[in-house]
Amino acid sequence: MKILNNSFTVSTNKRNELVDITDKVKKVIAESGISEGNVIVYCPHTTAAITINENADPDVVHDILLTLADLIPQNKSGYQHSEGNSDAHVKSSILGCSQTVLIDNGQMQLGTWQGIYFCEFDGPRRRTVLVQITGQ
Repeated sequence: MKILNNSFTVSTNKRNELVDITDKVKKVIAESGISEGNVIVYCPHTTAAITINENADPDVVHDILLTLADLIPQNKSGYQHSEGNSDAHVKSSILGCSQTVLIDNGQMQLGTWQGIYFCEFDGPRRRTVLVQITGQ
């Protein structure tokens, strides 16, 4: 059993943005030489997240961001966090900081339309994504 750690950066251009990082994760897996196991994609930032969802139709990303903005508005009265990014912390907590995907025959076992997204909620920024691959 091998455990390999790697990372890459993501640069975002908007305050709220979903960036498809599927190909970057695939590259890390290919370079690892691990053909069977799992990959954890982790975000070490409290105002960002990692999610898996459809990557075939860009309207899905739009709809996710629209719904999060409606449910968790940026300027909600009553927020107490002094940095002005309380909504980003809440969105990050709801979506979560990591995803785990199985690897079989060197390939992530994502569904036909699934992709992995880095979710920015306090951008634009330059962020780090950590990847841990466990397997053989």
